[in-house]
Amino acid sequence: MSGRQCSAARSLLGWSSAQLAEAAKVGQATVKRFEAGDSVRDTSVGAIRAALEEAGLMFIAAGESATTGGEGVRRRT
Repeated sequence: MSGRQCSAARSLLGWSSAQLAEAAKVGQATVKRFEAGDSVRDTSVGAIRAALEEAGLMFIAAGESATTGGEGVRRRT
């Protein structure tokens, strides 16, 4: 998951960075740094991703669903 996917996922859920930080049990500054493209701990990224997946989202890697598609995020059906 990239920082851009994280930001898109939050937007899809209508969550603030504070809400995501609370759900992931990380600091709000960590969420903001990650979304800005700064380095954060792998464990923090894992916790953020797990919180977003628990909220019903899935992440798509570049080229995963189509040969030319980019990375993305969507709701699980």
